[in-house]
This record gives sequence, structure tokens and C-alpha cells, in this order.
Amino acid sequence: MNAESGFPEMHGAIADAENARLLTLGFDGLQGLLDKLSELDDALGTLAEVGDEATRNGARRLKAQIAGFEPGVTMIGQVKSGKTSLVNAMIGRPDLLPADVNPWTSVVTSLHLDPQAPHDAGSAVFRFFETDEWAKLLDKGGRLGELASRAGADEELEKLQRQIEEMREKSRTRLGERFELLLGQEHDYASFDADLIERYVCLGDFFDDAEEDEDALQQGRFADITKSADLQLRRAEYPMKLCIRDTPGVNDTFMMREQITIRAIRDSRLCVVVLSAHQALSSVDMALIRLISNIKSREVIVFVNRIDELSDPGKQIPEIDASIRETLRLHQGPTDAQILFGSAYWAQHALAGTLEEMAPESTAALLNWAEACLDSGVPEGSPLELVWKLSGISALFNALSDRIGAGVGQELVDRVARSTANLAKGVQTASGALATRDGGAPKLILPRAELLAEIDRIGGLGRDMLDSQFEKVIGDYRGRIDRSHTSFLERATAALISHLETKGDKVVWSYDPTGLRMLLRSGHQLFSARAQKAAKLVYEGMAVELGQLYQRAFDLSEEVQIAAPPPPSIAPPVEIGQTIALDIRGNWWRSWWQRRRGYQAYAASFYQMIMAETEPLIRDLKQAQAEAVHADAVAALQGFMDEQREILVGLADRSGAGPADNGAEARLAAITDVMASLARDAA
Repeated sequence: MNAESGFPEMHGAIADAENARLLTLGFDGLQGLLDKLSELDDALGTLAEVGDEATRNGARRLKAQIAGFEPGVTMIGQVKSGKTSLVNAMIGRPDLLPADVNPWTSVVTSLHLDPQAPHDAGSAVFRFFETDEWAKLLDKGGRLGELASRAGADEELEKLQRQIEEMREKSRTRLGERFELLLGQEHDYASFDADLIERYVCLGDFFDDAEEDEDALQQGRFADITKSADLQLRRAEYPMKLCIRDTPGVNDTFMMREQITIRAIRDSRLCVVVLSAHQALSSVDMALIRLISNIKSREVIVFVNRIDELSDPGKQIPEIDASIRETLRLHQGPTDAQILFGSAYWAQHALAGTLEEMAPESTAALLNWAEACLDSGVPEGSPLELVWKLSGISALFNALSDRIGAGVGQELVDRVARSTANLAKGVQTASGALATRDGGAPKLILPRAELLAEIDRIGGLGRDMLDSQFEKVIGDYRGRIDRSHTSFLERATAALISHLETKGDKVVWSYDPTGLRMLLRSGHQLFSARAQKAAKLVYEGMAVELGQLYQRAFDLSEEVQIAAPPPPSIAPPVEIGQTIALDIRGNWWRSWWQRRRGYQAYAASFYQMIMAETEPLIRDLKQAQAEAVHADAVAALQGFMDEQREILVGLADRSGAGPADNGAEARLAAITDVMASLARDAA
């Protein structure tokens, strides 16, 4: 659906250009990556100039990959941690996203920041829940309803049903009787402002019984059915494209947000966990710990916000840091994750140039923190720069830059550099840079049909090898997951019997599912390592076969060294951290417990309930995720073969022509420069 545009200029802009410069501080760590990408882009430009049509097509595709590179960062956090205020500060738009959104809302807002976008760029796309997702919520109370049903939590189910009916009526009031027709659709805008965003993501006080006026109804009109928002913004101060995803968190009535946040984390390779200095990783935040425990420590950054509200930051921050690390250690979290401290409040005042308007308590905390930082050296610069750095935003940018440069950025460089090297090999062959056995110009000595058949044979051989390798790897993985699942169920059931024998059935029993998660995580790590090893082995074998084909097809004196593609990265198994019935305490189990009669009934019912509760997770790991890894490996192989086919067919079409005398020297010099550039990038 195309909605009308014409909204006023976006408000909440930075005070002036000097303040906007604050957003450039902290991105120095990206310079090395940017230099490599620039060299690769130049090398591809040279190849496009000196190569044939196949080379130009390949160079254009690779240049498009460089131009389209947009690392993703997912922000997750506690309720009232100031996560959205932090995001607003990071993008230099203090009032853009509503910071006081009701926990009911379930919107992932993706901010696509582009330094090269036109000055008037600002499009927005809002997507609504699919009909089946909405039906699952209304019919079963969402994920939480499923848990409550299995655990026999009748009171919770009744409460959920009442809330669902209230939500349904609220939706009808806002959207009309036929609001369900909007499900599965999207609204597109050519421009946006904060008011428009609030219409889709800011629901307000959902359970307020007070009569709402028309403005209130418009403010959150679509919020209860909006699933995601994608906003395109120009941010000239950024050195490259970046996508920041503001998630709804993990705690809500129906646990819809947990599932949505899990998907958002899987779409990004970097995760920033935003905590409040007042409640950093309290006992209610186990859901956060469970999720980040399944992500590589290097890809998790913890940002403790709202230190401006501490009475003595210099003394309290080291204590909070130690407490967080101990909590992570006790609950199998990423103990070596980087922990940063800061204040979105300070950052927003620095951006606005309104330091004198900060609350006295916040100013006192700022001075206290600045004094505490004297030992490590207070950053130099203007007062605004100093406050910006003390706010922690530049440190966060530094951490993100380092991880992008060493992670997804380096993976892009490696992938593009290998493909560029292969294009260069093709140009070298066509230019006579690779010697033939008789010393003459390269010439196709295989019949064209035989060449094409050989390419198909190698591609088919590679696919068969890959499928065979993955059949074994996935089979072993599924067997390991099944054994872990069965072992957990047997141990948990045995523990229940032991409890009944020692304490009787009058004392409600609980069991921690951490052991299952650790087994599943270990199994996935082993699977990932074996899958990448298998893909690497097949890709390298394919590269050797293709190099030999070059030699045979053009009667070269030496085998051509073709660069194999790197194995695709594997998304973390974030789903392992999702809430299951055993994670929930309180009165949930009492009703289930009281319905049992006899130890065997307890044991059998428990086994079946936890089997039903964990089976979807087990099935997802064994089927959907395993097959996705296989599919990615196949896609990378197919892309490699398509690239090689284009190069070889292009060489065959030009066979025997030889390089023009007046251009041969320049072509060879250009190729030498390209290869030298690639060698520097690979170093």
C-alpha cells in the first residue's frame, strides 16, 4: 500500500554542524576495512576496463556487493533501560523514536543509515503481522498461552484470555470492525516524522480505562498489529552504511516479543545488550542472559545505560561491572563480553548543545564520572566532545567498529577478494600472462561442448560431494541432539522421582533446564564446525578441479590456482535461549502438581509435558536450522560455479584472438597492480 507523503521536516535534529561532528567520533576502527574495500573497488574497476564482457559483469556484481554492504546491529534490553533513547542518540535524532513505548508493543524498528543517501531521503515501510500469527495469539494466547496450557496454569490462562479480548476490542476501536483485513499488508511512505512513527509503534497505555480522544487514537492507531518498521535515513557523519535494529525486548504478556527479538538477533552478527545501571542483570532478566549465552562473546556488547542517575558513578560502576560479570558467570553467559558504561541522557544534551539544561543531579554525576576517569586520562576536546565521550557513545562506536572490521567486514573482504582474484586469473589467461606449453597465445583446445560438459561435471561432482558430506554431518548432529534431549528428559524425570521419594507430593518441585540448553549449544557448536569444515573441503576440491580445467582447456604450462570461496557463516542458535515452561516459577506449577495422583502419574505426565514443550525447539534445530546451513553452503557453491562458468565461457569466446600488441603491456601492468592490491588485502 502506498500512503500519501508530505509530512513536515523531521524534528529532533542536531543543534548544528559542530554538534553533528560528535557522531564521527569512535569510528576510527573502520578505517582499515574501508581502505581494503576501496582497494578492492579500484581493482574491480581496473578489471572491468581491461577485461571482456564476462569480466565486466563479474566486476559489476562484486562492486555492488561492496556498495550494498550494511552491517546490522541488534539492540536488546531491559524494560526502562533507556534502550530507545540510546538508539536515538546513536543516530543523532534525539526525538525520533518514541522512548516510552508501552511494553505491549512488538515492533522491531530497523534504522538503515546511509552516508551517501540523498539529502531528502527518509522513506518508511511498516509491516503488519501475518494472519496466522495474529490467529495464534487470539486463539491460544501466543507462546505464553501454550506454556500456561501445558503447565496447567488455569489462572494465567484466564488472565490471558481477558487481555486478549481487551486487545481485540481496542483494535476494533482504533481500526474499525474489519481491522483483520490489514494483516499481512504494509504501509509505505516517501517521508516520515516522529508523529508518523508513533502512529505505528507507540501504543500508549493500553489498559487505561480513560476515554481516549481522537489524537490518542491516531497516535497508536496501527501499533497493536505492527510487526516491523524499516526507516531509511541519511547520516552523512557515518563512514559507511549501518543498520541499527531497535527491538521490543523479551518480556511481554504473550511472549511475542521474545520470538520477534530472536529473529532480529539471527539477522545481525552484532548484539548490544542495554541494561539500566539501577537494575543491571537482576533476577528478572534471565531471558536476556539465556539469549546472549548462545551468541559468540565477541559479537555481544553490554552497554550499561543511565549512569547519570547514579549518586557516585566513580565508585558504583566498578561494583556494577563486577556484579554483571559474576551474574553472567553463574548463569553460563558470555563472561568475556565487553561491558561499557554511559548515559544516553548526557549524549542527547551534547548533541543538542544544551549541557546547561541538564538536571543538577545529572550534572553532579557527570562531574563525578569525569573525575573518576582522570586516572585513565580524560579525553581531550571541547566540552561537548568531552561529555559525548563520557556518555559512552564513542566507546560503543569504537567497539562496533572493531567487531565489524574483524567480523562481517573482513568476511566481505575475503569473499570479494577471492572472486576478484579469480576474475584476474581469467584476464591473465586471455592476455597471455599465463604461459602456454608452446609459448603462443592462449587458445581453447577442448571443443566448446566438451568444455561446457566439464564445467557441468565439476559442478555436479561438487554438489554430490557437498550433499554427501552434509548428509553425514547433519545425521550425526540430529543423533546427538536426540540423545541430549532424551538424556535430559530421563535425568529430569529421575530427579522428580527422587523429590517425591524424599519430600513427598505436598512440596511443589522445580527443575532448571540449563543442562539441556548447554547440551544443545555444545551440539550446535560441533555441528557448525563440522559443517564449515565440510564446505571448505568441497570448495577447495572444486577449485583444484577448475584450475586443472583451465590448464587442459587452454594448454597452459601450469595449473591455474583458483581461489575457493569461504564457507558461509552460520547464525547463532538463539532459539535455544527461548523461554520454556520449566523457566517459570511461582504458582504456575501448583495446579499441574495438584492434579497428579501417584508417583508414576507424576513421572509420566512430566515426561510428556516437557517432551511436548521442547519438541518444537528440538525440531527447529534438527530440521529448519540444519537445512538452512546446508542450503547456504549449496548456494555459495552454485554462486562459485556460476562465476567460473561465465569466466571460462568468456575465455572460450575470445580464444585465439590474442591481445593486441599495442595494449598487451598496459593490460599486463594493470593485472599486476590488481594482484598486488589483492595480496595486500589478504594480508
